Amino acid sequence: MTSSSKKQLNLFDLTMIVIGLVIGMGIFRTASDSARAAITPNVFFISWVVGGFIALCGALTYAEIGSRYPITGGYYKIFATCYHPSIAFAINCIILISNAASLSGVALIGSEYICEIIFSNTPSDLIKSLVAMSAIVLFYGINLLGLRMSSTTQNILMLIKISMILLIVAAIFFPSTATSNLSFVPTGEFTVMDYIKSFGMALVAVSFTYGGYQQTINFGEEVKNPQKNLPRGIFIGIVVIILLYLSVSFAYYKVIGFEELKNAKGIAAIVAERMFGPTGRFAFSILLFIAVLAYVNVLLLSNPRVMFAMSEDGILPKAFSKKDEKRDVLTVSLTVYALLSVVVLFFADTFDKILSFTIFLDSIGMAFSAATIFIIRKKTSHLDKSQIYSMKFFPIMPVIFILAYLFVATSIAIDKPETAITATAVLAGFLILYFITNKRKKPA
Repeated sequence: MTSSSKKQLNLFDLTMIVIGLVIGMGIFRTASDSARAAITPNVFFISWVVGGFIALCGALTYAEIGSRYPITGGYYKIFATCYHPSIAFAINCIILISNAASLSGVALIGSEYICEIIFSNTPSDLIKSLVAMSAIVLFYGINLLGLRMSSTTQNILMLIKISMILLIVAAIFFPSTATSNLSFVPTGEFTVMDYIKSFGMALVAVSFTYGGYQQTINFGEEVKNPQKNLPRGIFIGIVVIILLYLSVSFAYYKVIGFEELKNAKGIAAIVAERMFGPTGRFAFSILLFIAVLAYVNVLLLSNPRVMFAMSEDGILPKAFSKKDEKRDVLTVSLTVYALLSVVVLFFADTFDKILSFTIFLDSIGMAFSAATIFIIRKKTSHLDKSQIYSMKFFPIMPVIFILAYLFVATSIAIDKPETAITATAVLAGFLILYFITNKRKKPA
């Protein structure tokens, strides 16, 4: 197949891909975390707008990296090209752990919703964590047997998820759903530093919800007329997502109220209940839990393949490429990835803990990966006048993106130093592991 025949994504295709990559399960939970961090509604809503702009800067940066350095087998390979092998190994490993933590977080979101209708009393964090673990173990077993959801099933569940988002947005137009506590005037005086800290922590939850745009690195070579369609498709996609997220957040704010939103559980189900009564809440919780299970299944299917590719390249031990040919299952990679997800749930049994741990690791990975644009631009300067995509306003966009994630990481380190220390120790552990294993590989 020629390179020209591969370029088949038009503007609409690309826009839909960007929207599909970003809109996950976080919006059904993280608005509560963002509101809890925000000292005023303005901080709450501004964090969603700024988070979207950061996502735009990141998506355009990764799109250019993908155009200049077309890769197959995973987004992780840019590290090996641009950094010392030890950095590549350590960052790749923490990205996998971050992905496992994301899976755990999403499973916990589903657990919170389903537990609300299973138990008459509010269940403990341990019970919610055990339900989330059960979901992971269940789909680990399904994948281990080689049974996979069809693309049709996944598409149906995606439509259900989008329908639920639109349903929440529709609550804005239901006069009967408005809470009596819509207006909120903060008590006390706040300093500039208070606002900065509040904004930084609100951005942590927002960053989790906007995640996924980094995968634009994988289709830079597949787009028709990339110089025009890549920035347009990404811009339109991110703007649509910002509008959707702002609409959903405003619906939560209008229906639940700002103060109540801070500690509310199952926020999307609460909106459904205000619109359609207890039956609406029950149906919404069931549908959302099913959508979460589908998402868990996808992550258990995709991430072991990244581990397989890393093993093939010698970054991970050869055991990770072990495959059950009969069932087409990567047994070792799948088992390790599922185990990582369960371990994260065991040690961080609340969504708040998982969120901080995930985003801190993500911040390191994002900053390092986006910084490769400066190295790759130098290595591929001969392509500057070709038909590949080169972003405008370089280097402003990648610099904004990198600084934003450093700010998020700093915010977490200030608010939850133990989480930052744990995550940094994990990174340091992988660096040490690289040099130990690399030393053993060298002949005496």
